[in-house]
Amino acid sequence: MSFELRRVQHLAGASLLLLGAAATSALAQEPAQQPAQDKSSTEIPAVTVTAPSPIVRRVVPTRSPVRVARTGRSRSQQHTAEATPPAAVTAATPQQGVLPVVTNQFATVTVVPNEEIRREGGGQLGDLLFSKPGITGSSFAPGASSRPIIRGLDVNRVGIVENGTNSGGASDLGEDHFVPIDPLATNQVEVVRGPAALRYGSTSIGGVVSATNNRIPDALPSCAPSFQTYGLPTKAPLATAATSPCVTAETRTAFSSVDRGVESGVLLDTGGGNFAFHADVYGRTTTDYGIPSYPYLNDQTRSVANGRQPNSATRSDGASIGGSYFFQGGYIGAAITQNDSLYHIPGIDGADHNTRIDGHQTKINVKGEYRPDTAAIDTVRFWAGATDYRHNEIGLADPANPNTDGVRQTFTNKEQEIRTEVQLMPFNARFAEVTTALGFQVGHQELTAPSPDNPGTLFNGLWDPNNSTRVAAYAFNEFKFTEATRAQIAGRIEHVELHGTTPDFPADFLPDGTPQAAIARNPSFTPKSGSIGLLQDLPGGMVGSITAQYVERAPKAAELFSRGGHDATATFDIGNPNLKIETAKSVEVGVRKATGPFRFEATVYYTHFDNFIYRRLTGVMCDDDFASCGAPGAELNQAVYSQANANFRGGEFQSQLDVGAFQGGIWGIENQLDVVRATFSDGTNVPRIPPLRMGGGVFWRDDNWLMRVNLLHAFAQNNVAVIAETPTAGYNLLKAEVSYKTKLDRNWFGAREMIAGIVGNNLLNENIRNSVSYTKDEVLMPGIGVRAFANFKF
Repeated sequence: MSFELRRVQHLAGASLLLLGAAATSALAQEPAQQPAQDKSSTEIPAVTVTAPSPIVRRVVPTRSPVRVARTGRSRSQQHTAEATPPAAVTAATPQQGVLPVVTNQFATVTVVPNEEIRREGGGQLGDLLFSKPGITGSSFAPGASSRPIIRGLDVNRVGIVENGTNSGGASDLGEDHFVPIDPLATNQVEVVRGPAALRYGSTSIGGVVSATNNRIPDALPSCAPSFQTYGLPTKAPLATAATSPCVTAETRTAFSSVDRGVESGVLLDTGGGNFAFHADVYGRTTTDYGIPSYPYLNDQTRSVANGRQPNSATRSDGASIGGSYFFQGGYIGAAITQNDSLYHIPGIDGADHNTRIDGHQTKINVKGEYRPDTAAIDTVRFWAGATDYRHNEIGLADPANPNTDGVRQTFTNKEQEIRTEVQLMPFNARFAEVTTALGFQVGHQELTAPSPDNPGTLFNGLWDPNNSTRVAAYAFNEFKFTEATRAQIAGRIEHVELHGTTPDFPADFLPDGTPQAAIARNPSFTPKSGSIGLLQDLPGGMVGSITAQYVERAPKAAELFSRGGHDATATFDIGNPNLKIETAKSVEVGVRKATGPFRFEATVYYTHFDNFIYRRLTGVMCDDDFASCGAPGAELNQAVYSQANANFRGGEFQSQLDVGAFQGGIWGIENQLDVVRATFSDGTNVPRIPPLRMGGGVFWRDDNWLMRVNLLHAFAQNNVAVIAETPTAGYNLLKAEVSYKTKLDRNWFGAREMIAGIVGNNLLNENIRNSVSYTKDEVLMPGIGVRAFANFKF
């Protein structure tokens, strides 16, 4: 066993022993302390998640506690209302800053609720999730393009969805591409590991990042203060219930010092009777952000003005309008959304060529739900989406000639998706209560990536136009043996057909004088996947889970058809049309506790990949075409999509302990730990893997205030790939925040609720380089900065 692995075990063991001792003391004192504490000071929010499973037990508040006979329409409505007693609907207001732990799912789910999104900010999902245990961001262009990475897996193994459908865009096709989901317009983010791949597709083998908002309302707006709903809307009443017209509005505003950033958004919700409508508009602008020191490790000759990362300014905006019609037993709604972003690409090449990306996405989404009056079907749900995405990569062809500024490459993605799920009524199978959900999914994608610099040539752009079609069916079965013991068995089968072109390359991937020609390729795959899980209530309010998975993933178009220069990764990518299905066999064990003064979740996992697909750097350098490969002075690393067996293992831990009462509130400590180790079967390292991270802090909160100081230490990452990857130094990320929320007198200026605060980031002004970033040796993360935010509800 290596020194580093022994160090991980010692650190993890010490951390767990320390917190275990503290928790034992706190749990022992809990019965005696509880009566002395105010109820609202210990209220733990119930976390509602929608992404992990198609089996949902919906809660519909009833207008009367009178029991209704199971006849007519009332049968399909009342069985959901009985799932939660009326008292749960009027729970005391939960406090912000409480660690949300999900205990009713079969694998780890990280939830970022609305109030935390407002406090943390961030222009990309990767920035928002950067410090979460087991998650980080790609940080190619901080604040502009940062895709979430889960347990060392990214791009083609991490799905990103918004309101149940694919986010679209091109963030999985290049690390420099932005994710067209802005946290400024998002209400909640869920990061799901484990069986989520079976619901969303084989390209979610590493997990799913699910963002939700109210663009397609599934509820009528509530004009009552909504803090008691923990940032989630109250579910829509029955269509027969009398409702009055209602209008709510929300403003989201923030200012940041490190990049002189300004962001603002306005959200409107209205409705009455059978209709609900939503509209939102937002915008963000930043200048080049401040950095602690000189950013370029391998070139000390370039000027860096005013202590700022050159060529890192951003601008983004978006708008959406949508509405829903509610009818007896369900609803149907649609929304149209526009996302626009113009941002610069930092790094030596980006700064020299003034590289920037001008991206636009138009997205139409439809979703609905119907709870029919039948004995067999509980709920029918469907989602549909269509995306038209395009971005231009703009820059100087000749850095010495400003007149050569223009479009260097264009990416387009036209994508359509439909997904339908049918949840059946639970039935008694004698040994267990069984609930089944069946799903069907179909999708189509068309990709292009032309370049005007070499029109008509074989190596024009990263690949020729290509398209793919996928059809899938899946089933989830949950078995409730007792109130304390539940199990899940799920399976998925899909069929993927791809159509594109790529030339035949010599076996050594060096030019041999043979003319190259585009050859039509039409591979097809039928990946099959399955999982089994057990969820068991344990003493002390804990819940344990164990999940085993077998997941197959079909290669994607970029892995099959690439045959050109890729500036973002500084590689000349060569696809492999002979790639096989990638297979992952995983086991995950977790223990969680969501209530009481000590809340925590701990998870360990192991995954073995057969035929793991990755970009293998050959050590050869190329320019813009294959004939240049091996020539002196070439600037792009030749990268061939290859397959090898690999092993990923690691774990995550986070906890929060309420130590005791202080000044009318609660003070406590929190900590976190995450580690992932990834190697190929020959013992070499999988490239760009996050380092061991460990952190902790203290907090104080009451019904209005939250104060927190937290330090996250990332150890040096020396487990690097053999070719073209450098070690990364460790760092300390110190953050502090103060926020205040309250209900307001409408007579003041019309607002009814407010949350405002100040957050300090990288307060030690450390040089932070992200080991998973392709540009880490040229791009520093932002230095010391302060973010002030205010959120008003009207």
